[in-house]
Amino acid sequence: MPPLTYANYLDLEKLLTLQQPRSSPPEHDEMLFIIIHQTYELWFKQLLHEFEKIKSAFSAGDLFSAIHSFKRTRTIMKVLVAQVDILETMTPASFSSFRDRLETASGFQSIQFRELEFVLGYKRDSTLKYARPDFPGYDRLEQRLTERTVIDHFYDFLAVRGAQIPAELKNRDLSQANIANEQVQKEILSLYKSSPEVSILFELMTDFDEGLQEWRYRHIKLVERTIGAKKGTGGSPGVPFLKESLFKPIFPDLWAIRHEM
Repeated sequence: MPPLTYANYLDLEKLLTLQQPRSSPPEHDEMLFIIIHQTYELWFKQLLHEFEKIKSAFSAGDLFSAIHSFKRTRTIMKVLVAQVDILETMTPASFSSFRDRLETASGFQSIQFRELEFVLGYKRDSTLKYARPDFPGYDRLEQRLTERTVIDHFYDFLAVRGAQIPAELKNRDLSQANIANEQVQKEILSLYKSSPEVSILFELMTDFDEGLQEWRYRHIKLVERTIGAKKGTGGSPGVPFLKESLFKPIFPDLWAIRHEM
């Protein structure tokens, strides 16, 4: 067996053949469009990987593992936001030059991003209609719909720290989105005041949440400046659908108590 090399370890020969512009003759900016979105999917994969670790850490009451992973997810979100700056170097005219080659393909079909939303507790039946059972990964998305979310595991962590978690949250319908709860807010506020080390985790969770909201906002403005009020590719609803999730926090209980601290 030949010695392992950098190229072999990363499977670079395969990776670098995955960018296949469809415009003919090739439009210069289509390569950028493909690479940016492939990179997003790789980061989504890493975020899903990190949140599986966070779920385990939460249920085990492992504060420092959760802190470490949330630092990483927060930093990844900053990179995702920064990538919008690169994509915005592409003008509306540049995008229009190859947009028709996308045919029915649309970012709304990103299974991994929908997985990420479900993992974080933002479950919506409306997102399922943009995916079909024959899409790669659709079975994973269906499974995520009925799995415990990061927030459900967060309740485990709070309980380990002595918090009283309402029975209706422990026994909730897992196919529904997590929602804010006043009792949980009281318990979080108490821990903020009594456990400084736990407050570090809470602030990192808030940082990540803010980063996700920032990315949603930048994504919406990118779409608006690129295609305006047009429908998205494949008939996707474009900006109106994206605005449904704008400024909706993933961890609403952490935001609800800010005025009491």
